[in-house]
This record gives sequence, C-alpha cells and structure tokens, in this order.
Amino acid sequence: MPRTVIIPLIVACALFMENIDATVIATSLPALARDLGQDPITLKLALTAYVVGLGVFIPVCGWVADRFGSRTVFRSAICIFMLGSICCAFSDSLPAFVAARFLQGVGGAMMVPVGRIVIFRSVPRTELVKAIGYLTMPALLGPVIGPPLGGFITTYFHWRWIFFINVPVSLLGIWLAGRFIDNLREADPGPLDIRGFLLSAAGGASLMLGLALLDSELVPVWVSLLMCATGGLLLAGYWKHAGRTASPLLDLRLLRLPTFRASVVGGSLFRIGLGAVPFLLPLALQEGLGMTPFQSGAITCASAFGALFMKTIAPALLQRHGFRKVLLVNAVLAGLAIASYGLFTPSMPHLLMLALVAFGGFFPSLQFTCLNSIVYAEIASADAGRATSLASVVQQLSLGLGVIVAGMTLQISQRVQGHAQLGAADFWPAFVVVGLFSILSVVETRRLPPGAGAALTHSEAPR
Repeated sequence: MPRTVIIPLIVACALFMENIDATVIATSLPALARDLGQDPITLKLALTAYVVGLGVFIPVCGWVADRFGSRTVFRSAICIFMLGSICCAFSDSLPAFVAARFLQGVGGAMMVPVGRIVIFRSVPRTELVKAIGYLTMPALLGPVIGPPLGGFITTYFHWRWIFFINVPVSLLGIWLAGRFIDNLREADPGPLDIRGFLLSAAGGASLMLGLALLDSELVPVWVSLLMCATGGLLLAGYWKHAGRTASPLLDLRLLRLPTFRASVVGGSLFRIGLGAVPFLLPLALQEGLGMTPFQSGAITCASAFGALFMKTIAPALLQRHGFRKVLLVNAVLAGLAIASYGLFTPSMPHLLMLALVAFGGFFPSLQFTCLNSIVYAEIASADAGRATSLASVVQQLSLGLGVIVAGMTLQISQRVQGHAQLGAADFWPAFVVVGLFSILSVVETRRLPPGAGAALTHSEAPR
C-alpha cells in the first residue's frame, strides 16, 4: 500500500477516536447530566474542558514533535487519550468528569496535529488533497457509528461503557504507528518559547473557562467575568510578546500568507457555527422533541453520510472551481443547512429530519476539506510544525466557542420565552445564530485571490 494511503489511514485512527468520542458524548449528554445531578446545558463545561486541554498543549506540539520525533509523540499522545477515556468512564461527579476530559484534551493536543505534520512531511505536495481525503474518510466513520452506538448503549445499558470504545482503537493506532511511521524530526528545532507558552496557555484557559462558566450557577458571575478579563489581558500580552520574539510559540506572522490567513481566520468563524451542532442537535432532539438517546443518535448520524458522499466529489469540485469560489458559496449553503435544524418540531416526519441533517453534513464536509488543505498551500516544510500549531489552536478554540455560544443563546432563548424547562421552541434561535457564524466566514475568504491553492489541485488559476 503506498505511503499516500497508509500514513493518512494510520492518523485516521486518532481522528476516528476523537470524532466517535465527541459524538458519543454529545448523544449521551442529557443522561450523563442527570446522572451527575447537573442541568444539560451546564455540561457544556465538560465539552469546553477538552478544548482547554487542547488549547494549552497544542502550541507546543510542533516543537515537541521536532525535538523528540513525530512517531514517539504520536504514540504517547494516543496513550494519554486512552487513559483520559478510562478516567471518564469511572467519573462520578462533574469535577472528576471535567478533569478526565481535560486529560483527553492533552492527548488530543498532541495526537491529531502531530499526525498532520507526519502527513505533510511524508506525502508529496501534489498528493496532499488526496491524502487529506484518505485521512478524513475513515475518521468520518466516528460520526456514523458514534451517535447510534452511544445512543444504544445509553438507552439500554449505561453511558459509562461508551468510553471504553477508545481502548481497542488506541491499541491498534499505537501498533500501526510503530510499524509504519518514521520518527521524523527537525535537526535543530530551536529553543522552546517558555514565556509564550505560559501566556498563551493561561490566557486561553482562563478565557474559555470563564466564558463556559458564565451564567452556569457553578460560580458567581463576577468570577467568570474576572477570568474572561484575565484571559484577554494574558492573550494581549502574548500578542505583544510574539511580535518581539524571533521564534514565538505561535507565530502570528504566518497570518500574512493569504491562504493561511483565510484558513485560520475565516475558518474559525465557520467552525464556531459548526462546533455548536454536536452539542445543540442531540440536545434539541432529546430535550426539545422527547426522543430517546438511541432515536437521537440514529438521526444525527445522517450528517456523516452526507459528509462521506461529499468527500468523493471534493477534488473534482476544487479542480473545476478553485478554492476561493468553493469556500464562498459553500459557507453560505452550510450556514443555511445548520440553521434549518431550527425548523424541527415534534410533528415533523423523521425522514425529513434525516434529509436535513444529511445536508448539514454534506456542505460542512467540503468546507473542512478546503480549509484543511489550503492551510499548507504557502507553507514551507520547515514551518509545518509552527503552522500546524497555530492553525490547530485556533481551530479547536473556535469549535469550543461554538459550544459556548450555543449554550448561552439557548439559555437566553429559554428565559425570554419564559420556559422553566427546555422545549422545542427554545432551540431555533440558537441554530439561527450559529448558522450565521458559518456564513460570516465569507468576509475573510472573499479576500483570497482567484488562483489561491491552485497548485494543490493541479489546476491553473481561474480566469
């Protein structure tokens, strides 16, 4: 099997675990919240804790991979993620579950970004789009299998068993990585920017946790606001520090590259909208429409089938129309598809719901392929680690912000409508808001030149 295929498939083991874990947790969220004695919306803190773990350690993943070798770091990350999954299964309180999710985030911070570095350095640039396709297609099996499997286990057994799914996949990934992946590293990765790490880690963690705790009744409002303000100041301090440092941990100068900036800045707005869906949709189906976790999972998995179909035609669409046009048109279609979930009512036929959810996976799948490919269009091999770190941090934080935005909008909608308990009518404003975030990504991507990323598709610049 050629390296263009086998290496992306190995990294896909890691993506498979992350995706199946996220979809399983989202499907089981209402049952998990009741078992831990919490409101379902409050569980957004557990989802955010994973993102915080990512945000703290993703910035050092490129340096660590360059220093110790990508294979060593990749296998170690899978081990940490597996340990975090086991801790989740044995959690009996919200703090314990949040801590376990943070540990999973630490593993995920090294696992997937380092895997992407492996692909970038092992696959010819002209084959990069194809390799990304091989990477994401097996990973999309997570959203296919995760919702119905998680719903089945939660409905007929117990939610704790869902976290043991990652154990055999982890063991397989560790073995495959040792067998087929070279321990690639840079000869001189340079010194680690310790000050930048402390500023970015503390700033990102404080801001994200502060936002997640707002209006959660777990801490006073002034504590949440203080955390947000502290996080903002620390991140501003990092911005100033990065501009004066020769080798900053997160090199913001890479944002001068048009394709990289479009993928990171425009992509972050898109991911805010899409990051809300795994949290919001299962909650709407179960708390709003009264479905069981299994029924909810059977509907939400339809998005993965739409995504899988889109992967088969993405290269042809990009070659014919180019990255810029596809990113602009598709962002609008994806945002409208997400907003359409707000039309769900108890009387709507399930087949119609399935069709709408499938479209909700169809368009975002194409957007992710474009964003994840064009991010490297102007990146030199020596900058791959730094580019991956910055892109991954912004990507994950924006997905986490999507959960926070969805939760806050849902709480506001519930209060404005005067509902003591969540109902179907409380969800449509949240879906509209997150759909608009995805559409807003065109503000940045429209600045791309017509021929942006043409080398990745073997095509000339559109005229």
